[in-house]
Amino acid sequence: MATAVRRRARFHELEISGIRPLTADSIEVTFAVPPELHGEYDYLPGQYVALRAHVDGHEVRRSYSICRPPSPGAISVGIKRDLGGLFSVWAHENLAVGDRIDVMSPEGTFTSNLPDLDGAHLAGIAAGSGITPMMSLAASVLAASPTARFTLVYTNRATPDVMFLEDLADLKDRYPARLALHHVLSREQRAAPLLSGRIDGEKLDAILDRLLPPASVTEWFLCGPFDLVALCRSALERHGVAASDIRFELFTTDADGPRVDRGRPVEVRAGDATRTIEFTLDGLSSTVETPVAADEAILDAALRVRGDVPFACAGGVCGTCRARVLEGSVRMTQNFALEPDELERGYVLTCQSHPTTERVVVDYDV
Repeated sequence: MATAVRRRARFHELEISGIRPLTADSIEVTFAVPPELHGEYDYLPGQYVALRAHVDGHEVRRSYSICRPPSPGAISVGIKRDLGGLFSVWAHENLAVGDRIDVMSPEGTFTSNLPDLDGAHLAGIAAGSGITPMMSLAASVLAASPTARFTLVYTNRATPDVMFLEDLADLKDRYPARLALHHVLSREQRAAPLLSGRIDGEKLDAILDRLLPPASVTEWFLCGPFDLVALCRSALERHGVAASDIRFELFTTDADGPRVDRGRPVEVRAGDATRTIEFTLDGLSSTVETPVAADEAILDAALRVRGDVPFACAGGVCGTCRARVLEGSVRMTQNFALEPDELERGYVLTCQSHPTTERVVVDYDV
């Protein structure tokens, strides 16, 4: 499969062409992409888009994985309603076919690195709404090569909570010999004890021993909450799987925090100790001063002078705000998006990066 290409993320207003219920708490939303924007919305299986709207007087952005194989003219995402979720509750209660909403061009590296899928065996472990990128990955992999296989372990509380239940069954019917599908339900008894109950370390080891021997897998995909992804990564490493063969993506619930009011007003007063942030975006250089006492992230400071600085989750998860440090140094509080080789080359997540030198120069265009 092709390698994910980093490009400048841009928003365009797209029309909603379809809304399909998936469960009582989740929907699939499809956006029509006009011909003149097809190139902007080319994507690889496993990538995501960010949606932007004004909710309760605030600009709010949320990232959602694309759930359909690449097809010109349409982008589909799955949105699960989170208890207390600012954006997801608004989307479920307000979005309608014909509405127009800002959709960012596709981003993300939760994609296959394999140059050739012939004979490959890809495996995914997902929880809840972590299934959304797996839908696109599994369907694309199985269609790309007649000898490729995909095994999916998908955990939920009970059958009514399973997103894309019928779609998964249809995919299994289409590729009965090459798709292995295992539903693990934590609050519903299944015929096989191994597929009943919450996935903990012991159950995961049993799954890897009996259903999904790591030695048989070419590439791994993990998507879900932090605890599950961390558990799976540790287990795979104990089974001898190289880190380079594991792709992972975390999802955060919409209720994790409002993540609004980025670029909040910060007053620089005479006599304040400050640091200078210089950044390049779309070929234009900008400079902003930030008080040392404010401990601003580079993203927050940059948004005070450029409202088009790219970001989505602002929580260190999606990687949309990625930039390269050219001069100076920063302290990055958390990182769930950048690979080790990107860090070695000086890339940081600007939403999590705080200047530690008097002058920092970053480039969003590199």
